[in-house]
Amino acid sequence: MKVTEHIEKSKGSTLFSFEIIPPVKGRSIQELYDNIDPLMEFNPPFVDVTTSREEYVYIDRAGLLDKKLTRMRPGTVGICASIKHKYDVDTIPHVLCGGFTKEETEYLLVDCHYLGIENVMALRGDAMKEETYFEPTKGGHNFASDLVVQIHDLNDGKYLHEVIETDNCSDFCIGVAGYPEKHMEAPSLQTDLKWLKKKVELGAHYIVTQMFFDNQKFFDFVKAARAIGITVPIIPGIKPIAVKRHLQLLPQVFRIDLPQDLIDGVEKCKNNKEVRELGIEWAITQSNELKAAGVPVLHYYSMGKSDNIQEIAKAVF
Repeated sequence: MKVTEHIEKSKGSTLFSFEIIPPVKGRSIQELYDNIDPLMEFNPPFVDVTTSREEYVYIDRAGLLDKKLTRMRPGTVGICASIKHKYDVDTIPHVLCGGFTKEETEYLLVDCHYLGIENVMALRGDAMKEETYFEPTKGGHNFASDLVVQIHDLNDGKYLHEVIETDNCSDFCIGVAGYPEKHMEAPSLQTDLKWLKKKVELGAHYIVTQMFFDNQKFFDFVKAARAIGITVPIIPGIKPIAVKRHLQLLPQVFRIDLPQDLIDGVEKCKNNKEVRELGIEWAITQSNELKAAGVPVLHYYSMGKSDNIQEIAKAVF
C-alpha cells in the first residue's frame, strides 16, 4: 500500500514509522531483525531503508596503497524485500542520485516493481567524504527533482530509451525530503521551499523532513509550504539525542540548530546514560506536541538502534 493510502486510511490518527540502515558488509541481517522486532508492536505501516553512497578504501599492497571504490552497506532493496516478507509491512528504499547512473536507477526501480514495493524515497544524497560539494555521478542525476521525473516517467511506461505500451506499469508513491531549517546548500529557506514545490509539481506525493529539535521550526515550515501551494502530506522526522557528542556532530553534519534548553540539559548530564534518558524525554515531548497538532505520521530515525525509539513509542502511541 502507498504511504498516501496509509495516511488516508488512518482517518486523522497519527501513524508510527521508523528508518533503518543496512548492516555493514559481513554482518548478519539478524542483527537488524533484533532491532526491528521490538518496534513492530506499534504497528508501523511502513519502514524506510537507507541507501549508502560508495566510498574509497585503501588497501595495502606490499607497502603501496591501492585506492578502491566500494559500498560498505549494500543491500537496500534486498533488505526491503526481506522485511516486507518477514513482517508483512510496506518498505521504502531510498533511491539516490549520488553513486548511481540513470540506468542503474532504472534497474533498481524495475526490481522494486517486481518485488511489489510501491513506495520509494527520492534523494539527491550527500557528497562523498573526499568531496567538498556534491558532484553528480557520470551518467547520473544532478538533483532529486531529476530523479522524481525518472520515477514518474517509469510510472507512465517511459523507460530511458523507449516507451513501452504495457498494462503492467509501476505505480510508485514518491517521497522527497524537506528541510525545516533549509538545506545546507540553499541560500534561503524561501529558495529551498521553491525547489521543494518543484519536486511536488514534478510528481512527489509526500514529504519527510530532516530531523529537528524545535517543533516551532516544523510548524513554521509547514505553514510556509502551505502558503506557496504545497498540499501533499508533510511527515516530521524525529531523532532522539543519545550521546554528548551529538551536540557537535548533529549541527556539523546536518546544519541544524539545537534549542538552548536541550544543550544546557545535555551539558549537565554526567554520562551518556543520562544523555540518552534526556534525549528520550525530549523526543517524547516533541512527539506528543506534534501528535496533538495532527501530523499524519511520526517518523523516527533509529540508525539501527531501537531501544530508545521503543521507549518513546510506548509513551506516545
